Amino acid sequence: MSSLDQTFRLLTSIDAPFLGSRTARRTFDFGRTHVVRPKGKHQATIVWLHGLGDNGSSWSQLLESLPLPNIKWICPTAPTRPVALLGGFPYTAWFDVSELSENGPDDWEGLDASAAHIANLLSTEPCDVKVGIGGFSMGAAMALYSATACALGRYGNGNPYNINLRAIVGLSGWLPGSRCLRNKIEVSHEAARRAASLPIMLGHGTCDDVVPYKHGEISAHSLNVAGFRNLTFKDYEGIGHYTIPKEMNEVCNWLTARLGLEG
Repeated sequence: MSSLDQTFRLLTSIDAPFLGSRTARRTFDFGRTHVVRPKGKHQATIVWLHGLGDNGSSWSQLLESLPLPNIKWICPTAPTRPVALLGGFPYTAWFDVSELSENGPDDWEGLDASAAHIANLLSTEPCDVKVGIGGFSMGAAMALYSATACALGRYGNGNPYNINLRAIVGLSGWLPGSRCLRNKIEVSHEAARRAASLPIMLGHGTCDDVVPYKHGEISAHSLNVAGFRNLTFKDYEGIGHYTIPKEMNEVCNWLTARLGLEG
């Protein structure tokens, strides 16, 4: 849903410095959070994360229209920060990114800060309400990073991750930290158990020219080999970097089944 698609395309080849390499600890000011209240019995809460340059408001409007009356949606807005991929100019972004590549550097500090903010949004939900995270593009990447933190039981910085996620949805995104994920999961029986039991749905358009389809495929493969066995990957033929009603209908059906929602 981001308006930056064309800018993103034009600047992906810029050789900008990777801002995550700074040694000083950064502070992050998150934007406004939009909440869509459930119209029926509150059975689940999902934090939904927007893409690069977007905000929580645009997604809250779409999510409110979905036939999921038992879900409370929380739509935060990412901090405005310099983004290396876009020449160091400031945009709303969950973390810094310098290139879309499995071999590119990961902004662990930014990833951890956003993952902690999202976890904090879910920490006050009632204990009988199932919680999950979903997102589009960079928001999908953030949701998948949160999934890995949940399985490992800790953030990248070693601090404990205490949210019991029950569902992850990632549309048109990618998996940060994919290179070392398998090794991290395999050394812990508990992490492997949590990874195997966490339901994940990924969707990606085959003609996506912003986050190319191959990144969706690679992310699904990396998650699978790391032990995330409860994974569904759906491709959408001829679709670019956007969602379509068919995809959102499949998200609704998947969430209803995985979360055991009424109606």
